[in-house]
Order: sequence, then structure tokens, then C-alpha cells
Amino acid sequence: MTIMTCFPFQPRWRPIGKSPSPTSRTSTLCISLLALAIMSIQTTWAQQSPVIAARVAVTDWSDPIKALGTLEADESITLSATVTDTITQINFSDGELVEAGQLLIQLNDTEEQAQLRAARALQDERRNALNRVTQLQERNLSARADVEDNQARLRQASAEADALEARLTNYRLTAPFDGRVGFRDISLGALVTPGMSLVTLDKLDIMQLDFNLPEVYLGQLEAGLSLTATSAAYPDDEFKGEVATIGTRVDPVSRSVTVRAEVDNPSLHLRPGMLMQVTLAPTAREALVIPESAIVPEGQNHFVWQLDEDDSNRVSWQEVEIGSRREGDVEIISGLDGGDLVVAHGTERVREGQQPELLGIMDDSTSIAELLRREAAR
Repeated sequence: MTIMTCFPFQPRWRPIGKSPSPTSRTSTLCISLLALAIMSIQTTWAQQSPVIAARVAVTDWSDPIKALGTLEADESITLSATVTDTITQINFSDGELVEAGQLLIQLNDTEEQAQLRAARALQDERRNALNRVTQLQERNLSARADVEDNQARLRQASAEADALEARLTNYRLTAPFDGRVGFRDISLGALVTPGMSLVTLDKLDIMQLDFNLPEVYLGQLEAGLSLTATSAAYPDDEFKGEVATIGTRVDPVSRSVTVRAEVDNPSLHLRPGMLMQVTLAPTAREALVIPESAIVPEGQNHFVWQLDEDDSNRVSWQEVEIGSRREGDVEIISGLDGGDLVVAHGTERVREGQQPELLGIMDDSTSIAELLRREAAR
């Protein structure tokens, strides 16, 4: 180590026409040497400053579109009666899962069943009469007109029986599709009238999600576009879906378009009417991406410390233009190329032209925290 001995500092002013004294020249030299020593120490320290780098990745990038939507059941009906009569059977419980075709409510159809039996008996009688007349006609013992008259009577009896059988279906309320019934607000023996609501039925394995988006996003929307939806009721769950239909009209007041998506609900957690936070992922584009920690903002501008691998990782101050951001990453519009190396951790310790110590290069499988733990374990 070089030891420098300095004389006491003397004022540098002197009368006009006089030369500086030896003491003042020595003081000036001492200060200069001290400044050079400090700069040398700082440079040596900076060159040994540890940093972690990241490469500029070329990857697919899309700007997420967020919205709020309301859920509706894929199929939803309210079963009601079309005739006036009393309830004789109720074959469901509150909130029960039912299958398509399952009988839910049976109304009293005793009279109609009796009328149907009478109509079937008349149908059999006229069929037998037709058979007898047909046999006689084949032996030329009956006129052809008698056969035709009996055929007409049989068709009439069959039509009356079919009409009664069809009318009986009004007394049987069955599930038109698989789903979950609502509350049971009826009882055995209750008198129902046409139009009276008896029970609700919702198909919940697939939900319809309706939400509105500003018209500026119309160019990015298309059927089949994937999305994720979350609910405050299940904050840890993500529900996957895709856009099914885009509205044909834009609201002239709000300048928004309605979008309908289909969301899978295999666990049946979702219910009609729930509020959902929707995140759409438009068609991805190719973009340059770096970790957000590598960006150094200065006013309205953004910079990075770029490492020159051909010059022992010497750093240079590089201005960049950034695009959109997502968690932990930022898109680079200009200023860098794919594969370039930038400082992602330790940006505050490097200076222009320095050659810091590179601890490692972070990637998808190696984080900054892991690289720091490796360094600490050495």
C-alpha cells in the first residue's frame, strides 16, 4: 500500500503577479492523489459487485382483457301445471339432482285414465268389426263400402284414444333435462291451476357467463377465445371457459358489446346470478420479454443495464421502450434483441463500463431467490 504524506492545506489565492507557493502546490497534488485513490477503490468494488442477469426472451404474449360478468344456467326452467287438479305424488327433495325424464310431480288423473280405457275398448271393438267385414268382403258377402266405413270408425276411435293419452301427459311433470331442482314449496293434495309455478330446474354442469366489453376490443374477440373466471365465493378456484357468442349490436349509450361465454362447472359450485371476475386471453403475439426488475425508470423514460458477453460482461446503460406488463414481466418494444443479457438483480450497484460479478442467469426454472441461496451456501 502506498502511504501519502500531505502538507496542511493552504489557501490558493495569491496577489496578482506572484507565483504560487510550494506549500499550495503540494496541497493541490495531495488532493488530486486522494481523489484518484478513492476512484480506484470505488471502481475495484464495483467490478466485484454481484449481479444476477436474465436473457431477453422471445415468447408468446397477449394483453389480458378483464371484465365483470353474471352467471346464468345453461338451461333453466320453472315447471308449472297446464291443468287444474290436485297433487298425488311428489318425487323430489330440495336441491336434488334429477335425470332427464324423471317424474317429479303427479297430478290426479283418475278420470282421464278411465276415459282412456274406454277409448281403447272402443278402438278394439271397431278393429274387430273391421276384421269381420274384411273377411266377408273377401268372400263377396259384404260390400266394399262397409269395409271403408269400418276403417274410418277405427281411425276415429284411435285418434280419440291418442288424444286422451296425450292429455294425460299434462298430469305428469317430468324433468326435461338433467339438473338440480330448487326448493319444494308444494305439498301433497294441493290444488294447482294452469300457470302456477311448482318447482325450478337448472342445468349446472355448464354455465353461461354474460359480460360487457368496450367496443374497442371487438377486433380481438372471436368465438372460441379462452378465458378464466373467478368468484369471491371461491377465491382459490379458477373456472375455465371460452367465448361462445358475441353480441350482434353495440349499445349506443355505453358503446359496449355483450359477450356470452360457456364456463365448465364440473363441481357444481357455481350458481346462476353469481358475479364473476373474467379474464380473457386474446390471440397471442410474439414479443420480447424481460423481468420487470430489470427496468430502471428515469422520469418518463426506461433503461436497463445491458451486459456485453463479448467484453467480460461489461455493462452499458441502454434505453428501451416498453409495452404492456404482466405479473413479474414486461414487454420490450425496442432497444433490445432476443437473447441479449440484462441485469435483473443488483441494478443499483452497477455503473457504466463496469464488469460486475455474474452470479447466474435466471430463467423459468431458476429464480433470483434460488440463485441467491446458492451463492450464500458457497
